Order: sequence, then C-alpha cells, then structure tokens
Amino acid sequence: MTNKHTRDDWEALADKEAKGADLSRETPEGIRLKTVYGPGGVAHIDSGYPGLPPYTRGPYATMYAGRPWTIRQYAGFSTAEESNAFYRRNLKAGQKGLSVAFDLATHRGYDSDHPRVAGDVGKAGVAIDSVEDMKLLFDGIPLDKMSVSMTMNGAVLPIMAFFIVAGEEQGVERVKLTGTIQNDILKEFAVRNTYIYPPEPSMRIVSDIIAFCAAEMPKFNSISISGYHMHEAGATAVQELAYTLADGMEYVRCAIADGLDIDDFAPRLSFFFGIGMNLFMEIAKLRAARTLWARIMTDLGAKSEKSKLLRTHCQTSGVSLTEQDPYNNIVRTTVEALAAVLGGTQSLHTNSFDEAIALPTDFSARIARNTQLILAEESGVTAVADPLGGSWYVEALTRELEDKAWALIEEVEQHGGMTKAVAEGLPKHRIEEAAAERAAKVDTGETVIVGVNRYRLEDEPHLDILEVDNAKVRAGQIARLEKMRSGRDETKARAALDALEAGAKAPPRNGEGDQAQLGGGDRAEHSPPSAASAAATSPLGGGSNLLALAVDCARARCSLGEISDALERAFGRYHTNPEPVRGIYGKRSDARWSEAVEGTQRVADRLGRKPRILVAKMGQDGHDRGANLVSSAFGDLGFEVIAGPLFQTPRETAAMAVEKDVDVVGASSLAAGHKTLIPELIAALKEAGRADIKVVAGGVIPPQDYAMLRKAGVQAIFGPGTNLADAADEVLRLLGHNKPPMDEAAE
Repeated sequence: MTNKHTRDDWEALADKEAKGADLSRETPEGIRLKTVYGPGGVAHIDSGYPGLPPYTRGPYATMYAGRPWTIRQYAGFSTAEESNAFYRRNLKAGQKGLSVAFDLATHRGYDSDHPRVAGDVGKAGVAIDSVEDMKLLFDGIPLDKMSVSMTMNGAVLPIMAFFIVAGEEQGVERVKLTGTIQNDILKEFAVRNTYIYPPEPSMRIVSDIIAFCAAEMPKFNSISISGYHMHEAGATAVQELAYTLADGMEYVRCAIADGLDIDDFAPRLSFFFGIGMNLFMEIAKLRAARTLWARIMTDLGAKSEKSKLLRTHCQTSGVSLTEQDPYNNIVRTTVEALAAVLGGTQSLHTNSFDEAIALPTDFSARIARNTQLILAEESGVTAVADPLGGSWYVEALTRELEDKAWALIEEVEQHGGMTKAVAEGLPKHRIEEAAAERAAKVDTGETVIVGVNRYRLEDEPHLDILEVDNAKVRAGQIARLEKMRSGRDETKARAALDALEAGAKAPPRNGEGDQAQLGGGDRAEHSPPSAASAAATSPLGGGSNLLALAVDCARARCSLGEISDALERAFGRYHTNPEPVRGIYGKRSDARWSEAVEGTQRVADRLGRKPRILVAKMGQDGHDRGANLVSSAFGDLGFEVIAGPLFQTPRETAAMAVEKDVDVVGASSLAAGHKTLIPELIAALKEAGRADIKVVAGGVIPPQDYAMLRKAGVQAIFGPGTNLADAADEVLRLLGHNKPPMDEAAE
C-alpha cells in the first residue's frame, strides 16, 4: 500500500499540533534544530562506509563487531601502592586498560617534599616522585601486555622517562610498550593550566617526545590531543571540536618543522574528547571530528591513510555530575557512555557517580565500570558498525558541526595558528563566555538540571566517600625520596641533570626555535639558550632530545622535582593572571538577580565604595572554571573583584587580601586540598591582624567537611550547583546586608 501523504501534509499537521508555536530549539552551538528531519535535508550528504575515507562512520570497517572499545578507568590516588591495588582489582573485574591520574604536585613538577605542595600530595591523583614510585605503580602488571594511558602534560618528560625505565627494569623493551601519553600543552595554556614552562620550550618538549616515540616506541601514542578539558571548562561541542583539531594541526606542523616526516609519526597521534549530555550532538561531534581530521591531514601532506585516521579516547563529562541527588549521575554517565559508543570511540572511561563530591570509592567505580560492560555485553550496540549511519537527523547534525567547526578553525588560521590564537586569548575567552552563558541559564532554570534546579530532594542522601590522609601520604613519599637519594650515585645523578640542563639550553634540532610566544605571562628566572652547550646528543640525530636525556636522569635515580628544576633553570617557569569575562551574567533580568544587584548597591552605599572580593585559587589546582564564573558573576553584580593568580600558597593569598584591603576572600576548591589550605589561609589572616576579612569557600567540598571548615572559621560554603545569586545574597549578608542566612540545603 503506497503512502500518499506529502511533506505539506506533515507541515499542516505539525502546525496544528503546535498551535502556531515555534517548537524548534537553538543549541549552545548556535544550531537551530528542526522538530523533524527528512531525506530532503541530507540528499547531498554521502558519509560512505566505516573504515573508508572520509572515515565519518568510523576508522575501522567492522568497528566493535571485530573489536570492542577498550574499557578504561581513569584512576590514581594516594600512594603508588594503593593505586596499584586499585588497578589490579579493576583489571580482575573486567577493565582492559589503565588510565593513570597523577596528583597536582606531580603535574606541576614538584616533589612531594616541596613546601608549595603540602596540601596537594596524593589528594587528586597518585603521587609519583621517582622511578621507584612508577615501578610500584605497575608492580605485577606486565607492561608488555597492558595498554597504559597517562594524563600528563607539564611534567611529561620525567613521567615518560620513569615509565620507560620502569619497563626496562621489568624486563620490557621500550619497543613493546603500548599506550598513550597526553603531552598536549596547548590546551593547558588555554584552559587547564597545569603547565610549567613557557610555550616555546613546552612545544619543543612535545616535538622531542613525538620524535623519540616515532623512532623508539612504535606502539606508543606520543600525544593525545585533548578536547576533554575544553569541554570541562565550558566549551560548546563546536568549540571543543574546532580548537582540539586546531591544536592537532599545530603539533603536526611543529613536528614537520622539526624535520619529521608526517607519515612517520601521524599514525601514532590520538585524540581525547569529553562526552556531555546531548546524546545526538555528542555522536555527531565524533563523526565530524573524523571527517575533518582526514581533510586536515590530507591538506598537510599525509599520504598514508593511517595518518588520516582519527582515533580517540572519550571520557564521560565531569561537569555534568551533580553533588545534589548524586545517584542521578549514574543515569547521566550511562547516556554519555552510549553517545561515545554510538559515535565510535576507541576507548572509554566512565566517571563514578560520587566524583562531584570526592574521589571514587570501589563501590562507585564498580558501577561506572559495569556501565561499560553492560553496554558492551548486553545492549547489542557492538553488532553493527555505525548503527546510526544514514539517520537523517544524525547526518544533518554531523554536517552542521563540520561547517561550524571549520569556520572556527579558519578563524584560528587567520590569527596565525593555534599558538598565536592562544597567545591572544581567543579560545580561552570564547570558552569562558560559553561557560558563563550556560551557568546563567542553569541559575535561572532555563537549562534544567534534574535534582538541582528542578525536582530537587528535600533531604539529600548521605554518601560514604573516599578520604585521603594527605599528611600520611606526604610523609611516606618524603621518606621514600630520602631513601632513594641516599642510595644513589650522586655523581651520576648530578651529571645526568647537568646534561639535561645543557641539552635544554641548546638550540632545538631545527636550530630555529621559532614557535610563537604566548602573551599574558612572564618567565621567572629565564636563562637564554646557550650555543656553547655541551649537552649529550641523542641517537635520534640532529640535536639533544630531551626525553632521551630525561631517561638517563631516571636511570640515575633523579627525582621528578630535580628533573623539572633542571629544565626550569633553562626555560623558566610560566605565570599568568586570570582575566574573567564580563557582561554575560549581567544579561540576566530575573527577580533573583535584580535583588542581588540591589543588595550589592546597598552595601556599596554603606561602605562608600564597591564591596571588594578576592577570588582565590590556592594549591596546584589549575581548573579555574568555577573561580572564573564566580569572578564574572560578582563583577556583573557590582563587586570589585580581584581575581587572584593561580597556584598561590595560603600565605600568599592572605598577603594579597591584606594588600588589596578586601572584605571577603572566596576560596575555590576542586582538588580536595580545602581541609589543609583554607584553615591555613584563615590562620595567616589572623596573624596579619585581619581576622575581620571574611572567608567563604566554594567548589567540590564533601558535606562531611562542612563542620570542620566552619569550625576553622569559614563563614559560608557553596557546593556545586549553587545559584550564584543565592551565593551573592549570603556574601552580602556577611557584609551587613539584612538578608536572612541561606537555607542549609542551598549550600
């Protein structure tokens, strides 16, 4: 029987059902979604087949029917021994690969005994100070059989060196090592901020690692170009897609300029995307990424089809996890994991439901891991390659993402490439604007978050959380460092460090050192390159390969901090100051926001000036999305906002608060250092005679810690999901505005 109905019939029916209303929706990416998609909109689109150019439908012909994605869990906490035990339990339970999370001290190139990291050791990842720690981390885990992914960028040289030497001493030649090192420094300067050195030498490090791995570690992915941290910072799908691929273009050009043949290293490049809650948008994002990368690599001169394949790891969103009604996060993670799989990821990490509050427990990690196992074993999604291929909606959405992302890539190219675009602050500013736009819509309820701004529970469930004894971990790490140093050949260790420093001061292999310099920062203790360097040269040829020299340091039992210090003497340490966006929150016109604006003005009238707040990020946590949102919102309300520099100690924050004569310090915490850092800040303010300065705290702070912080002197606590107008009311109340205190549940 023939269906004689036409599109006109459907439009008439749709208009009748909509009663004249426009039911189309515009996404944060600026894509106007229709209520229905048909064949007419995709008649010109041919996505081909999986495994064939342009690889829209997947990098491999049979996809998961031939080989399921690798099930990973990103984990690391406390000590190498405890992380090792966690890994071994997970591997026994079905996990197929390891993804290592390092603590913030390690990321920033500090040994655990450094005074700047007292509150960070072991708190948000595993502390790795030496090759001895790395050997313990993989004890009983055969490195010739296990794929290891390591999220490391700033201290990438010592971490890679420790991994290589740990393999050697396990009896595994480096040619057999498999896995991925992130090694993506551009996105650190744009959003994540766990950099150490200035951009020019940082790009040299990236290139040296690519060269070393291409020559000596053919099974190892020398870089994982990461959009995940852009996603977490608030990027839209278009921004994440465009800026990630633009970063990839920059790394490829850097390696080519360093004398490498594109087809020698490009097949070992990999990507890393975040997966959010818009199911079809995320599926289309991965399909568009493959299509665009094939185009980009062809344009850059790749001849091998393997060079044109975009292979990616994905992680479900951390920013979508909520402290409120946290069991909802299990559902969110499942939706996001399904999107990653339907989009064709090669490996996947699923977040645990309690990670908006603390590090995952064994209980929550098991649920996260089993989410993947159930998708792989029970859902049937592995049977067919790209099951959504040919969907009118998915194909149209993929093409729209391609076009919009390409426009952003062309804008970056017009700025001279991603390094120069980052220097001008282009990606960072755009991403921060998108983050503020979304946060404001969540505050007003325009964007619904179940359990946060709608369908909220009256009583939140109590959760058992994983707690790390930071002082105990640090003491153990210091003891191990002392033992290692006392037992090594000091002459060999010093010679290796001197050779590394000299190699870092020598010109790079191409002798040009022409990578663009990022603006907005300074080089502390910077030493210019020395042409007279007597650095040892690598068998890789052409100059001093820094990874080869770092491996010599690792064998000589030099510590991570010592290796980083040697590089810092050559390169300097990079610093920036946050510059939050303005005017986004100011667009709000709802009653709650108007009340907060009026309250701010009343306090300003009483003080004779704007109320003054210092937004502080203490410790080595560079994730500044929350701090930037607070700075943006309070600035738009009428506060004078001092955005404190990243990586301050509590005493440095206290000194700045006194110098700027602020009324309030807002301490932003994400990486579990609040129990150490915030009490130290309050004590330092008292010592300075300014106990009158109010201290409030916000971020990922478990409710179990609220009483301890209040006892220490914290006067208000704002957990994830707090409406910033409510937070402003509480701060204004502390400053004398006659508003009743926030309800406990709102914290």
